[in-house]
Amino acid sequence: MKKILLTLLVLLIAGTGTLFVLNGKDSYDPAKYSASLSDGLQKGSLVSFTLPDQFGKPHSLNDTISTIIFVSSKATGHTVKEFLREESADYLKKHHALFVADISPMPVIIRNTFALPDLKKQHYSVLLIYDKKMAADFKKGTEDDKIMIATLKNGKIENVRNIEEDDDLEEALK
Repeated sequence: MKKILLTLLVLLIAGTGTLFVLNGKDSYDPAKYSASLSDGLQKGSLVSFTLPDQFGKPHSLNDTISTIIFVSSKATGHTVKEFLREESADYLKKHHALFVADISPMPVIIRNTFALPDLKKQHYSVLLIYDKKMAADFKKGTEDDKIMIATLKNGKIENVRNIEEDDDLEEALK
């Protein structure tokens, strides 16, 4: 019995070590991405950014985008994910919206092993904030437990709504 338990323990340690080696490397290149918010996600703030999506493809804010959906917690991210799962693949594009999620607090191994593979299953793009400084700029004046909906015109925030429920999210995106 001791040998079996010892063998299982060795296999568990070896498996964990292999997982860490394979998924513990950070592939994010901060030199490729940027974000600038003059006063966080608040009315009157000027916003510009280039952020990667879950596939590493860069997306830049342009004048065709009128809405930013921003989440900074797992719970709010799941609320948006559940809402968008029921919508068509071009829902965000039709609504001139971008979905931005702060994943900067997430450890690399957790991000690479669980979060990114799950995000890659989605039929829409999620722009990701890996950098804590960029995240702080976005989070200025926001609440972690709320979905932030910022309405833009030419890169300037005209309005910000704090959303808790997916019903409110649908109304905010109309």
